[in-house]
Amino acid sequence: MSDSPFHLEKDSLRLLAAALEKLDVGFTSLPPSGELRASLQEIETVLQEAAERLHDNFPYFHPLYAGQMLKPPHPVARIAYALAMWINPNNHALDGGRASSAMEKEAVAEIARQLAGWRTHLGHLTSGGTMANLEALWVAGELRPGATVLASEQAHYTHGRISKVLKLDFESIPCDRKARMDLGALEGRLKQGGIGTVVATIGTTATGSIDPLPEILALRERYDFRLHADAAYGGYFGLADNLTEDSRRAFECLGEVDSIVIDPHKHGLQPYGCGCVIFRDPSVGRFYKHDSPYTYFSSGDLHLGEISLECSRPGAAAVALWATQKLLPLVRGGEFARRLSDSRAAALALYEKLRADARFVTASPAELDIVVWAPRAGRVSEASEFSRRIFAEAARHQLHLALAELPVKFFDLPADIDRDRETITCLRSVLMKPEHRDWVDRIWAILDAATRAVQASGPGGHPAD
Repeated sequence: MSDSPFHLEKDSLRLLAAALEKLDVGFTSLPPSGELRASLQEIETVLQEAAERLHDNFPYFHPLYAGQMLKPPHPVARIAYALAMWINPNNHALDGGRASSAMEKEAVAEIARQLAGWRTHLGHLTSGGTMANLEALWVAGELRPGATVLASEQAHYTHGRISKVLKLDFESIPCDRKARMDLGALEGRLKQGGIGTVVATIGTTATGSIDPLPEILALRERYDFRLHADAAYGGYFGLADNLTEDSRRAFECLGEVDSIVIDPHKHGLQPYGCGCVIFRDPSVGRFYKHDSPYTYFSSGDLHLGEISLECSRPGAAAVALWATQKLLPLVRGGEFARRLSDSRAAALALYEKLRADARFVTASPAELDIVVWAPRAGRVSEASEFSRRIFAEAARHQLHLALAELPVKFFDLPADIDRDRETITCLRSVLMKPEHRDWVDRIWAILDAATRAVQASGPGGHPAD
């Protein structure tokens, strides 16, 4: 970890120029098509203004940004995406993106094979996890019309919204103390009947908790429901080598679910937006069947538009994902997997520092790479206020955390803390960059200083500069 000034990575730009020269060779037989409609000077003026405007952002790319789920794309993904933009393929149909469509199929097949063990499947990329989950629940609704969808109270809020869009009844199932779907509550609801689909979350967005998938699969044998795994955040962690036994068991049976969603633009090192939905049974493609009366007649092969609710989709996203997986294959023990293990190791290291410090109360140990904690105080409401002040004070020193509102029962609160609220405003850190492993001590030093400053100022006070 260096104290020299930080600079954005720019060395890879020369690789883009070289790749563009290679791409250009494939089209030299075409006649000239004209010049730019704007001068390079005009374009440069606009770009300089855009660069200036982008200063008004948090430093999402830096290890001191440890708040929300924002991970910088790998340089190979950035370059491959930009390279494809010179052609701007549309992966709705083979005619709109022949090469990029083939690359999408290859990339999705590797995800299905390496993360779920599926040799046969139906799947494609989407604009993100929301659209991917919508497709999964849409297919579920077609197979189980009129039946209710269940997900945990810590599942992503879009499942309820998606169900409303699809005119499907939706109910939330309570969570246990570890923020996982409560199995007793789930079975109690299943006994009442009318359930078509259960959504198991593999990595909740608040705490990174993993629903008990093996036990949910056992319940499926008794109650006959469709099981969808929302692994948008946590799906790639099946490759990590430092999971808990419970987490490992969940990933080992991931291939037994009916459908999976994963977001390459989270841990897959991709630019936004790049989601992925995969079905174990390829025959669900029948629900997508359509006839286009006016276009795409130049190929008789199956095109991606026939297995997707979205029409136009960026082929550049497929090229970027394909290139990344070529460089960093999705295999256990490989470089990609090691990066995931490093992220979890960073989260565990921060958790241990927090747990050992009497100034803080913690929730369960990190299952993936998310840590949540709160400052100790006489009342939950007071702890919530301290959380907000520590959040602001840390940001003043360039450590960017996040705030979350979570049930008090998730935290190991001492008996002498007045539980005057059912939820607590806590601090949350997502250590999803592999560099975070080397930055835990720096993060802790800033957090320690911010906490001291807030506590020294007393209730309602403001830390001095």
